[in-house]
Amino acid sequence: MTMRSLILAVMMATTAGCSMTPKLALPTPPVADAYPSAHGSKALPEWRGMFGDARLQRLIALSLDESRDLRIAALNAEMARAQVRVQRAQSLPAVNVDGGYTRQRQPAGVAGAGIGLTPGAGTGSTPGGYTFGQFTAQAALTSFEIDLFGRLRALNEAAFHRWLATVEARRAVRLTVIGAVADAYWNERLADEQLALTAATLADWRTSLDITRRRHDAGQASGVDLAQAEGLVRQAQADLAQRERERAQGTNALVLAVGASLPIDLPAPVPLIEQPIRTALAAGAPSDLLLRRPDIGQAEQDLRAANADIGAARAAFFPRVSLTAAFGFASLALDTLFRGVNRSWSYAPAVSVPIFRGGELRGNLDLARLRTSTAVATYEKAIQTGFREVADGLAAQATYATQLTEQRWVAAAAERRVSLSSLAYRAGQTGRLELLDAQRAAYAARQMVLTVRRDQLTAAAAMYRALGGDTQAGKQQ
Repeated sequence: MTMRSLILAVMMATTAGCSMTPKLALPTPPVADAYPSAHGSKALPEWRGMFGDARLQRLIALSLDESRDLRIAALNAEMARAQVRVQRAQSLPAVNVDGGYTRQRQPAGVAGAGIGLTPGAGTGSTPGGYTFGQFTAQAALTSFEIDLFGRLRALNEAAFHRWLATVEARRAVRLTVIGAVADAYWNERLADEQLALTAATLADWRTSLDITRRRHDAGQASGVDLAQAEGLVRQAQADLAQRERERAQGTNALVLAVGASLPIDLPAPVPLIEQPIRTALAAGAPSDLLLRRPDIGQAEQDLRAANADIGAARAAFFPRVSLTAAFGFASLALDTLFRGVNRSWSYAPAVSVPIFRGGELRGNLDLARLRTSTAVATYEKAIQTGFREVADGLAAQATYATQLTEQRWVAAAAERRVSLSSLAYRAGQTGRLELLDAQRAAYAARQMVLTVRRDQLTAAAAMYRALGGDTQAGKQQ
């Protein structure tokens, strides 16, 4: 039997083995059959098509290069891929080619009687014995397991699905990074624009305070009017300090989300009200969600890996058949090493039957089944979480547009009230208190417009993440 025919026989025996892995039927999604207010399934835009602000696009691109979390996720995926190669190698025969030379001396009595040496090529007679050298060359098959019961195939399948799970985890981290940068950017924009609004309001109220002081000095305004105007300015100054703190903290949060210092050559920011972003995204059916969301994909691959572990644990109860073999040549002289008469071979099949392991095998099988049950629950929970997040997103996009429109009307009405109150105050028809109340209401209404718009943008980004983002771009990067 040649080494080639031996390897072919081993591989045929391996492929003929049975499988102990149970068939996996994914559980029925524990959610409703349809989303409320959904408008049909559509492909999601790539993140640059979702977020149109050039400044934000630059920051997201930078974060995808600099994010340590994304870098760790990518390395984890590469390690899992390498583990797949390592595990698959266990199913293939390992063949080593060795060559060697041995020089030794045997006593005359042993050499003559035991191995029948006579002086010749490669030998030499010495007083009381013989000295000789031996050349060897062989190809050896080392402890190859014949996978009759599918144990190795089950382990290969488990490793493969765990690699796919890390790929999905990388997509999830990538989507999280994009969303985190967008949220941090809009928070920073909100703080900056509210700071500008507060500074402008403070300047107006300081002007009003100067007028009130001159009127008070001229006897045309009471001390109450002056105290009210001073209180309004003091409140605006306190608000300004708060807005400055919020802007600094917002910038720090944005730097952390990006993972690097902000470049000095960033494009000019787009105001919150004018942010080019798609705030209406169609959800489609729950089945679409299963294909899009990386966390659900990761949970599914973890479930498949756990199910394959059951097959490996089952196969461990059956005998293991392994084979060690060698084919080569041995000669006392190098020039005659590869002659047919110097050919040598050996093979040593072995069978290992588990008899008593102290309950280890049964424990491993129970553990594999429990892990599969846990993976099923995790998969179902991921589906439920995804359904809830999409439903929340649909509710948000159905209401934020109306809320923002109404809030802008509130701000416009408050501005008109300030104008009318100012005219009435100058004409002596109303008191100073009415004008101050109108100014405070207009200031709060303008601040609220910015806050609602930020919340609308954040909800749109959350909906994008809930739908799984751009699936194709996520797989490529």
